[in-house]
Amino acid sequence: MFQGCYTALITPFVNNKVDYETFGRLIEFQIAEGVAGVVPCGTTGESATLTEDEHHSVVEFCVKTVKGRVRVLAGTGSNSTETSVLLTRHAKAVGADGALLITPYYNKPTQEGLYQHYRTVSEAADIPIVIYNVPGRTSVSIAPETVARLARDCGNIIGLKDATNSLSYTSEVLAVTTGLDFDLLSGDDETVLPLLSIGAKGVISVFSNIAPRSMVTLVAAWQKGDIATAQKLHYAHLALSKDLFIETNPAPVKVAASLLGFGREDVRLPLAPLASANRQKLLKTLRAFGFEFKGE
Repeated sequence: MFQGCYTALITPFVNNKVDYETFGRLIEFQIAEGVAGVVPCGTTGESATLTEDEHHSVVEFCVKTVKGRVRVLAGTGSNSTETSVLLTRHAKAVGADGALLITPYYNKPTQEGLYQHYRTVSEAADIPIVIYNVPGRTSVSIAPETVARLARDCGNIIGLKDATNSLSYTSEVLAVTTGLDFDLLSGDDETVLPLLSIGAKGVISVFSNIAPRSMVTLVAAWQKGDIATAQKLHYAHLALSKDLFIETNPAPVKVAASLLGFGREDVRLPLAPLASANRQKLLKTLRAFGFEFKGE
């Protein structure tokens, strides 16, 4: 159901409030550049520091702006199962096409706890659900066997965003979900092509906030069998993909987006602005990729 390039949208801020004017322009840019969908209120959208009202408003604004032109996969995960249920029900109510649920962070649940968490949300909210596994952020990883168990037992759990940066893990997930109605998406821009080559169906991308057309083209090239073009773009993206994580996401991509005219560089505490040396390194990489910035 969710294939191709999806952009994990930043949430622009001005004076610590959501900048909806910039957010709307960013969504329109993504649609014009050909993405398959957008993801509001994910990690890149700083969901962890949005209030519940802001979370609801950002998802609803995104759905209303998109108007069905691409799919909206709303981030609705939390380390509280009850909160995840409420956020996922809200996403369904306002018309999102699906919900992306991060594995509960800080709690460090067992595999049975993870299974019960996702099953509870699945039963409480009739909306397609994509599991989001990013152990570098959460300190817990959902096992391939647990993923397969959920895919078998819960008809609306239909995919996994894999940000493990482990081809071994990805291969195991794909092996145990063979024959199920279940798709896998890369959650790391550096691993898009390797994961496509073993069976992934697309990417949820940070990179595509600033260069959506290029990531869309990479995925489409692979899907058409144009391996040479996909490989060329993979290597062209590599340095920038790495430097967009030179500090904690989304601080670097917000610098890049700001330089392209999409709002300010503001992130919410406890995230901090990019250090000066890292900012200069990122600017150098952006220029090498082909961006030009006035006044820089």
